[in-house]
This record gives sequence, structure tokens and C-alpha cells, in this order.
Amino acid sequence: MNQPTPAIVAQDAVRRLPRLALWLFCAAYVLPGFFGRGPWKHEDITTFGYMVELSRSPTDWWHPTLGGMEPNVDALLPYWLGAWAIKLAPQWMTADLAARLPFVLLLIITLIATWYGTYYLARSPLAQPVAFAFGGEATPTDYARAVADGGLLAFIACLGLAQLAHETTPALTQLCFTALLFYAAAALPYRAIAPGLAAAIGLVGLTLSGAPSMSLALGAACTAIYLLEPTRDGTESRHQKLRATGVLGLTLLCAVLSSSLNLWRWRIDLPQADWHEWQSLGRLFLWFTWPTWPLALWTLWRWRHQLLGQRFAGRHLWLPLCFVLVASAATLTTNAADRSLLLALPSLAALAAFALPTLERSVGALIDWFTLIFFSGCALVIWVVWISMQTGIPAQPAMNVARLAPGFVHSFAFIPFFIALSASGIWAWLVFWRVGRTRTALWKSVVLPAGGAALCWLLLMTLWLPLLDFARSYAPMVQQASNLLPESPRCVSTLGLRRSQIAAFEFYGKLNLKPARTGANCPWLIADGENTITTAGFVPGKPWMLRGTISHPADPEEKIYIYQRKAH
Repeated sequence: MNQPTPAIVAQDAVRRLPRLALWLFCAAYVLPGFFGRGPWKHEDITTFGYMVELSRSPTDWWHPTLGGMEPNVDALLPYWLGAWAIKLAPQWMTADLAARLPFVLLLIITLIATWYGTYYLARSPLAQPVAFAFGGEATPTDYARAVADGGLLAFIACLGLAQLAHETTPALTQLCFTALLFYAAAALPYRAIAPGLAAAIGLVGLTLSGAPSMSLALGAACTAIYLLEPTRDGTESRHQKLRATGVLGLTLLCAVLSSSLNLWRWRIDLPQADWHEWQSLGRLFLWFTWPTWPLALWTLWRWRHQLLGQRFAGRHLWLPLCFVLVASAATLTTNAADRSLLLALPSLAALAAFALPTLERSVGALIDWFTLIFFSGCALVIWVVWISMQTGIPAQPAMNVARLAPGFVHSFAFIPFFIALSASGIWAWLVFWRVGRTRTALWKSVVLPAGGAALCWLLLMTLWLPLLDFARSYAPMVQQASNLLPESPRCVSTLGLRRSQIAAFEFYGKLNLKPARTGANCPWLIADGENTITTAGFVPGKPWMLRGTISHPADPEEKIYIYQRKAH
């Protein structure tokens, strides 16, 4: 027999979060980071380089290459999206800006899918709050909407989401399609057409985004949950088997597609028996998923009777838990741990949302105080460093910036300053509003975490954006190299350059690069690493003469060497 639900929620507690405020809040989180900057190293500009190569149409669209090298991630769809956007963009739009526009849409779809996935999970019968003896409990629709609002806010609050969700890399496409599949699995018992399309797009999109194994694992997990979930009658059982068959068929179709396109790659990299490696993974799980993981653990504890009382009866718990476990397993067995863990965030946020109806007032107050101190402190540091760069007072932050990013010249821009000042004022108002009103709202405990995360990200992308762009871009490095090269060299050979460096020289330097191993007879050569040229069989001085050594201003360890071929 099922235990009663731990959620005791009155109708007054499920008041609706104003839609306009929620939309503006999401826009304030989504838009900063996509605009006003160049491609960042390393994955961001590498992916962009493949997009540019495809947009020029000299390479095979089924086998993208950059400098003769295939991508590290065997993805196709992310490169296609960027290349199509570049080809369709108007002349006045830069290629890097055009390539980001589809990824803005992908992040928006991710937020929408997370909200609706959480909403339909909250509509599950076992997820409903306790029915009061004399009425007054929350209605199913209002309750599900309030839980979904909390899930979306918890998702935005995740610290690991900010940077990876604003880069044009396969990680964002994988996140979007995982969220679509999560929504489809949650909504299929209630709808057929839209969730069915979402399931197909999600599974195929994951496959074409370099994650066919994740597509197979998640599809199999959804199928198992549908088959194992108990049913009340024969009609419901038939519908459940039909859903399971459909998801399984799509999963097998994606497996065939992966085989036909040769997308399967062995990337298993088990963690070694090294304490430092396990410490690093532990820190990643702790900070990357903060603050959702404590709430998710609270959910599993408070809802444990629904989780364990009857076999897979609590679909609102088992479904997000399976998504989290699959992504966590990928995190522990691949070398791209952070990008694998990123895929767990939508379902982890949904799981955390079910902690909100069960939180005690003291726990909610603890979350509020910790969030207030942490994010206010981070915002204060960002402002102090910016003021120091502008005025020299206090002196130490500006000195630290000059030491870490030599050559960076800071300037004042009114519009970013106004946006940052307005965001800081809204944060102060939000704190005042949180402590003064709406104490009973179900989503109240995640308002400050989400608002603080959005505030700090927006401050970084306005006040610190010139500094971050200087430190994380290859533009300063390419500019130094351009000063040593002639204005329009016929061609430049490359030796040992990474994919990100090749993309940077082609984009910023407008250079015609030729891999040295192809026998290109170019008068100039750019090599990465002091020993690269000699170990590859090239002898400096015979016939190459070193013209300069260039290091990245913010990373002295990253050096390139420029050689000129001697005239015979």
C-alpha cells in the first residue's frame, strides 16, 4: 500500500509566479554571454572553426574537417546549425554572431522543455499534495505550475550551467535534446503528438550531436520505466506498452543511424585509483550542480515511501532519477566530465523541485541566508574589481588584473554599466521582496539562488566582458603574430597547432593555412611548441629562420613560433 504523500500544500501556496517577470528573468539569463564577445578558447572557437569551414562548402558535410583534422566530438548537427546560420546571415552580421543565433534558440528550448517536463511530472497522481479534510488543498494544475516554476528557477540557479550553456559547442545541443527527451518522457502519458515529436527530435538530436550512447541509454531507461510502472486497468496498460514500444523503436532507429554514419566511438575513460582524481570529481559534483543536489537529496529522503513503496510507481521520482544516474555514469566514465554532467541538470532541477513542498521554514531560511551572503559577496567582488580598473581605487585589484592580463586596456562603456547597475538594483529589490512578502509561495526558496546566479552571470557579461574577452580570446595572440607576418601572405604552413589555434588564425588573421605535412611550399610557418618543428623533421635555419616567439597574454605557457623560409 502506498504511503501518503509528504507534500502538504494549501491553495494559497501555489500562487502563480508572474509570467512577464519569469520571461524577463529568463531573457536576462539567456542573452548575456551570446552577444558582444568573440569566440573563446578552446571548444567555443574550435566548433566555430568547423562551422566556418562547412559554410564555405569545400568539405564534406558528413565529415567536417578543420586544417585537415576531424572534430574531437563526432557530432554533425551543431556544425550544421552554425554553418547554415552563417550562410543565411545578412552581410552586416559577423560570422561568429550568426553562428550563435541557433544556440540562443537551443537554450530557450531547454528552459521551456525543463519547465514542461517538471510540470507533467507534478501532474502525476502520486506527486499530488495531501487532500485536506475540509478542502483548501492546492488544485493539481496550480500545484504542477508552481512546482514547474520552482524547477525552472532551480535549473537556472545551477552554477555549472552558465558558461557551457552560452558556448556554441555540441554540449549545448546535447543539453537541449536531453531536455526535450525528458519533457517527452514526462508528458507522453498526457499528450501524444507534441511529446512524440519531442522524443523523436531528442533522440535523433542526441545521436547527431555526438552522444549516441546517451541516446541509447536514455531511450532504454524511458522504455524500462514505462514497462515497469504499475497500471490500474487494461486500457492504461495497453497505452503504456504502446508508449514503451514507440520509444524503444525510436531508440533502435537512432542506433541504426549511428552505425550507418559511423558515430560510435569508444570514449570510456574510467577514473584511476588516484585520490586526487576522485577529489576533483567530487568537487565537480558539488559545485557544478549546486544548489540542486542538496534539494534533490532532500526529495529522495522525504519521498522515499513513494520511491520504494511500490515498484516504479513514483514516476515523478524515478524518471528524473534515471536521467541523473545515466548522466552521472557518463561523467565518471568519460574525459569530458563537466559536459557530461551538464546533461543531468534539467532532470536534477525537476527532482529538486519536489523538495519545495516539503521544506521546513528553518531549511528555507538557511537557503535564503546562504544565498544572500554568497551571491551578494560575489557581486560585490565583481563591482570592486571593475571600480578598481576604472579609478585605480582600491589599487590592488587593478594591479592583479595588470599582472594576469598584461596589455589589457580598460575603458568605460555606459550601456553595460547601466545594465549592471539596474540588475544590482533589481537584486536588492528581490531580497527586500523575498523577506517581506509571499512567504507562502511554493517556489520562494529558489528565487534568491536563481536571481543570484543570473545577477553574477549578467555582471560578468557586462562589467567584466572586455577583460574576459581579452583573456579567453585568441585575438591578442593573433594580432601579435600578424605584426610579424606580411600584410597578405600567399599561404602559411602550420605545424602542431591545435584545432582552436587554427580556427583563430583563420578567423582573426584571415590567413590561408596549409598543414605542413601536406608538403605545402609556403614562405611562412607557424609552429606550436618549442620542440615541435625539430621533432617533425624540420631543422630551424635549414631552411627556416625563427622570426618571433609569441605567447598568449593571459597564458604565458601557450606559445607559438613563427618561422620564415630562407630564400635560395
